[in-house]
Amino acid sequence: MSETDLDADEYEVAVVGGGPGGLTTALYTTRLGHDTVLIDRGGGRAAMMLDTHNVIGVREEVSGNEFLQTAENQVAEHGGDVRRGFVEGIERTEDGRFRLDAGDEAVLADRVVLATGFADARPDPPLPRTGRGLHYCLHCDAYLFVDEPVYVMGHGDSAAYVAMIMLNFTDEVDLLLRGEEPAWSEETDRRLREHPIEIVGAEVAGVNNGEDGWLESIEFEDGTVRAYRGGFAMYGAEYNNGLAEALGCDLDGDGAVVVDDHGRTSVDGVYAVGDLTPDHSQVPVAMGQGAKAGIAIHSELREFPRSIAELEDEAATAPRTSPARAGGDD
Repeated sequence: MSETDLDADEYEVAVVGGGPGGLTTALYTTRLGHDTVLIDRGGGRAAMMLDTHNVIGVREEVSGNEFLQTAENQVAEHGGDVRRGFVEGIERTEDGRFRLDAGDEAVLADRVVLATGFADARPDPPLPRTGRGLHYCLHCDAYLFVDEPVYVMGHGDSAAYVAMIMLNFTDEVDLLLRGEEPAWSEETDRRLREHPIEIVGAEVAGVNNGEDGWLESIEFEDGTVRAYRGGFAMYGAEYNNGLAEALGCDLDGDGAVVVDDHGRTSVDGVYAVGDLTPDHSQVPVAMGQGAKAGIAIHSELREFPRSIAELEDEAATAPRTSPARAGGDD
């Protein structure tokens, strides 16, 4: 250990990010007997959930913060170290471990799991309230808008496709360009024009909410007012991939960290789970990724069972003893 590492706490596993994926990984590695620290700065997409949808065994009225706090408590109760902090830097040490710097604290770990997620790119205000008319996950929230008037904000391919998909839930779908020119492909344009979707070009001027806080209508700069129950903003994602880049992990064209089926990145000893990876942005998906990463890490770190090569090496290096003679010394 170098002098610069003398102040660092040592763990087998360090998880950066306390969303569903990171917390599940930490729970698995902790319960499988590996000293684990989870460092979380707080916030994140899951923390913003007013209600929890599509998670078996969790009531709908459980908020994201309640959900995450319960998971943190589980990790801590099984012996994991849960810390609040922001990992500002990460590097590989000479002995092959990883040093993480979080303010005045430093951590050394044999394996690192990056669960830093992404942030949804938000359109400019005025906007409906998040979770009460402004939504980002169709698979989570489309159910809320069955047979209700819905908008989709955006001017790219993803917005056009989400608008077409929403026709499976309601026949009242508007695509709001908010003063921007369409940027979708010619093929997308052809398909979109054949669907019963109204494209609204005017910019949003104001939002009207009901007494319960839910969206009732949106005002536009051309003077029109359109009634909506809610809708989706589709402006892309900003991946929190700085630590992954610092370690040299491969990224895809969108900035997500490329992983295999068990969360392994292109850098040995580094894993990534949850929204940081190119998969469905869903709580159950992130939890599944976390479980698989935790099991894969355990398979790498556990002492037993030993391989044939290890057993043969032990046998070859074991000290030889002379066989005992019957009858003892004369």
